[in-house]
Amino acid sequence: MNILYLHGLNGSLSGEKRTILEKYGRVYSPAIDYESEGNSIENLRRQFVNGKIDVVMGSSMGGFTGYYLSIAFKKSALLFNPALVSRSVFQNVPDYSNSDRSFKQFVLGVKDGVVDPKDTLKFIGERMDDNTDYRLSLRQDLAHRIPLEIFEHEVSLFFDHLSQEVHFGQ
Repeated sequence: MNILYLHGLNGSLSGEKRTILEKYGRVYSPAIDYESEGNSIENLRRQFVNGKIDVVMGSSMGGFTGYYLSIAFKKSALLFNPALVSRSVFQNVPDYSNSDRSFKQFVLGVKDGVVDPKDTLKFIGERMDDNTDYRLSLRQDLAHRIPLEIFEHEVSLFFDHLSQEVHFGQ
């Protein structure tokens, strides 16, 4: 399994989180300069279009980017506090319309002071008819940063769900 993990603004994938993801497959986590590159989504799509990515993951700006790449690649996504509604840096949002959108699991921190979970819920609500299965995890114990134990738990739930889909042929 090939996992595309997209970090947040001025961030990177920590070694501990990479180790967790490597239990499930090969991890690709490119360095992204969201501030100087306004076409990050399309550039990443081009970079990985032939990379046989199986799932997309991201946090904050990486969750925003991962949301659209999961549509472009028609792959499932795990998105932590995705900055879907507002961002501190400009990014072009390409139109990757398709009729076969895949499963998306959102992990939203109720205490997030950077990405308002209410805005994210409204964004999701406006797209409920998009042929996408959504799973929402609203965590009262979570702010913007994702502690290792929550990351590990949510990643496990995500891959458990994917294995059930395969098992039941959905």
